[in-house]
Amino acid sequence: MAKYRMVQTEFWRNPILSEAMTPEDKYFYLYLLTNPYTTQIGIYKITKRQMAFDLGYSIESVHSLMERFIQHHKLIRYNSETRELAIKNWGKDNLHKGGKPIMDCILSELKEVEDLSLIQFVAESIHKQEIHELYESFYKREEMISDKDQRDEGENHPSIPAGEEVGDDTLPSRFTIRGQKENENENEKEKEKEKEKQQQVFIQNIEKNPDKVDLDRVDEKIADVQEIIEFWDQNGFGFSNMNGKQQLLAWLEDSSFLQPKVVILKAMEIACANNKRRLNYVVGILKNWENESLLTVEEIDFYQENQKPVHQSRPSTQSFPTGRAIPGEFVLDLTAGEE
Repeated sequence: MAKYRMVQTEFWRNPILSEAMTPEDKYFYLYLLTNPYTTQIGIYKITKRQMAFDLGYSIESVHSLMERFIQHHKLIRYNSETRELAIKNWGKDNLHKGGKPIMDCILSELKEVEDLSLIQFVAESIHKQEIHELYESFYKREEMISDKDQRDEGENHPSIPAGEEVGDDTLPSRFTIRGQKENENENEKEKEKEKEKQQQVFIQNIEKNPDKVDLDRVDEKIADVQEIIEFWDQNGFGFSNMNGKQQLLAWLEDSSFLQPKVVILKAMEIACANNKRRLNYVVGILKNWENESLLTVEEIDFYQENQKPVHQSRPSTQSFPTGRAIPGEFVLDLTAGEE
């Protein structure tokens, strides 16, 4: 995690930035370049929920900006499975110096990248030869492994010459295994897209009629969403705060909790008990539980029961008289000395 990132003054002279980007695009691009999750190699893991929380946007707005930067500006790529984001011009703007410390840092971070196609995407803009070769060694090694696998499959299952008929159809295709993996990846991507579409439809329904949700058109998870929204509306978190609702709902899909709905409701109950009916307070509770690896309500309850209460010494409330004490037998005589 970086402590700071440098943005050169030439950044503002980029024709894409000055002519094609809206003010919102510029703000989002600066965030992608300077947020605390960036790395030395221009590839880092970040979730859309985290972006929305940092920027104060809704999940839907972040999704639209991501699509714009991927499809229109073509400045980033994002793997929704590994949650990895790559910035195209990172190497051109940041990787000018070499040396052993820099190369060691780049090497260690490249080893952590799961989607090697992102390494090739960033490498295209790197001008320094030694750094470019280091990037190249990673994605070309993957290409060599893939080619070797194809050759091995071709040797084990040679193609049948044209014109010959095969009576036995039990011979597997030489691309069966690889084809199955590709189909599985495509199916997973389609499922992710379908989930995002369902979430967008649900959000649109809420915006039009927030107190009525047609559960016949949504799956079981949306029923959980409705329960969270009802708790939000009925307990004073802000009936019209659609942005806050959307950011909280993102925890259902994008969190490590095993019981996300129940955990979210528990966090909201704690916020109500402490009279802190704010999104930031609820999210802070959820982040603390994630950091402590408390993924179920049972674990949370057990953790809270075993927390040692902090005993604070209270100042004594006993009052002490000021001045000299008057004897109890003393009687005040106002006529004394007049005779």
